[in-house]
Amino acid sequence: MKPSVPTKLFTLAFGLFLGLGLWKFGNPVILDHKISVPVTGVEFFYQAWPLHWANWVFLPLAVLGALLFARGRLWRWLLPGLLAAFGFCLIRGIDQRVYEFPQNYQMLVQGERAGWTNFPPESIAQMKTEQIIITTNGAEVANPVILEKFKKGRVAGPLVYPNALAGLILLLWPLSLTLALGATKTLRPLIRWAAIALTIFLGGVAFFWTGSKLGWLLGIAIAGLFLLRRDWPLKLKRAAVALVLIVGLGIFAVRFHSYFAAGATSVGARFDYWRAAVQTTLAKPGFGTGPGTFQRPYAQLKAPTAEMARLAHNDYLEQFSDSGLVGGVAYSAWILLALLTAGRRIWRANGALAFALLAGLLGWFAQGFGEFGLYIPGLAWPAFTLLGCLVGWCLPESPPARPGTGG
Repeated sequence: MKPSVPTKLFTLAFGLFLGLGLWKFGNPVILDHKISVPVTGVEFFYQAWPLHWANWVFLPLAVLGALLFARGRLWRWLLPGLLAAFGFCLIRGIDQRVYEFPQNYQMLVQGERAGWTNFPPESIAQMKTEQIIITTNGAEVANPVILEKFKKGRVAGPLVYPNALAGLILLLWPLSLTLALGATKTLRPLIRWAAIALTIFLGGVAFFWTGSKLGWLLGIAIAGLFLLRRDWPLKLKRAAVALVLIVGLGIFAVRFHSYFAAGATSVGARFDYWRAAVQTTLAKPGFGTGPGTFQRPYAQLKAPTAEMARLAHNDYLEQFSDSGLVGGVAYSAWILLALLTAGRRIWRANGALAFALLAGLLGWFAQGFGEFGLYIPGLAWPAFTLLGCLVGWCLPESPPARPGTGG
């Protein structure tokens, strides 16, 4: 049945809301109490918004959306708002690397050298509140952690940190590239190739500048999946996959050589988080410690030299730790079953858009083994919405059975 105009408009509105979520609700839900309410127009535009603002809009939309998006091609109306916000996130990330971080770094260095007397009192107060300026030995200095962040130049866009932006790119870039290649065929060649080049440039540059190591490895795997699905001779596909692996892993080794030479501290920290999550699950196998409470047992179980962490940096172990064995198994089985159900059907079909959506979801949920995207509303909302759309798309009664590039 062809969707009606009201349902199309509703789906479009929901897509716009998901896009707003990427822009304004990109912090972990457990840190919502630290989000200050924006007051000025500049704060409304640049700062994150408190999560409870979204509840008044999201909950009624979600209830109705769950009933609609699996119907035929209706889910395509989600894409304008979602992909427009995705483009904004990429541009914001590139702007951080090219303009914002160098300017902020230089400002803080000059402030330390010349003192902070040239800065307006309200600016100094704001920077103290945000821990950009700290007091050391009685002197006000730039926070060395913030200075190092600006110096490294790892971009996050409007999201909480660089790996979150990498997860967003894993989720939506395959879909964006497929649309750029397939949905622009009727356009003039110059416009079409400009759209393709812009999509590749924005996604590729922002992804590279996130500096996400797990994201890079998952990106290589996704590229390999696309090549294996091509209608090429087997030898050619194997050669192409081998080339992608060699080039991708070579870039990975060169780029992150200094990180691994320094001891790969974040990898070691994650193993400590995961060990604590397993111990917590074994200690409280019934119902865990409660949603979002990993930090409480971790404070008791962490290694003496380890930094404190609020989340386990593994969405699946977090569910076991927070909700016990039943909750952890149920969540993991749900995700696995949904992806397998969609994957088995779509791998045999010819739909480029459906496969791109599947590939993005595989990348995002795989990143969950080393990150906490499940606890970032702006990422989790579109990921689970698209997963539901994909599974509904694959149901026997949901036409078309073999969706095309524009279907």
